[in-house]
Amino acid sequence: MDKVRAQEIVKSTAMINVNYHGIPVYIKSVQGGNETATVFPLDSMDHEQIVDLKGLEENQLF
Repeated sequence: MDKVRAQEIVKSTAMINVNYHGIPVYIKSVQGGNETATVFPLDSMDHEQIVDLKGLEENQLF
C-alpha cells in the first residue's frame, strides 16, 4: 500500500478493511519517513506493532 492511501484510511470516518499479510488489521498511524505504519490485529487490539506499508493491502468489497 502506498503512504498516501494509508494516510487516507487513517483519516477516514468509515471502517475500511485492510489486511497485513492476510490478517485483518486497523491502521492507527502512518510514519512517512520510513514507510511504516502502526497497526493492530482486529482480534487482538492490545497487540500493536509497526509494520512495513508494503505488507498492507486494502480489501475491496463488492
